[in-house]
Amino acid sequence: MTERTANVTWTGSLMEGGGTIESVSSGAFGPLDVTWASRAEEPAGRTSPEELIAAAHAACFSMALSHGLAQAGSPPDRLETSATVTFVPGTGITKVALRVRGSVPGLDEAAFVEAAEAAKAGCPVSKALAGVPEITLDAALA
Repeated sequence: MTERTANVTWTGSLMEGGGTIESVSSGAFGPLDVTWASRAEEPAGRTSPEELIAAAHAACFSMALSHGLAQAGSPPDRLETSATVTFVPGTGITKVALRVRGSVPGLDEAAFVEAAEAAKAGCPVSKALAGVPEITLDAALA
């Protein structure tokens, strides 16, 4: 079992205020500024919860796909993954679009897509996002 922690300070109201992701338990990043405007309008050099979710989902999916391919005897040379999280003010997160391009010696397109679908279904972040109305996947060999 592992636990990870993020520490955030927020001051002021939602619309006029702002926050800082002060630190994370790994020390890998922080401080990062976050505001309502960076979430719902233009980022202007600040992050948003959705951007962090996108990073987490792309990383988790890539790990799950890499593991699944290796377990099946076809470890990837390279996976390039992006996740785009759509946020609608007043509604919430409405969509996550995963896109992966892989270089996997000896594997055909159909097997790659099948492995990617399994990774999408099985990665812990996908499971945590099960309440999102739509999670799409665009998978292809590079």
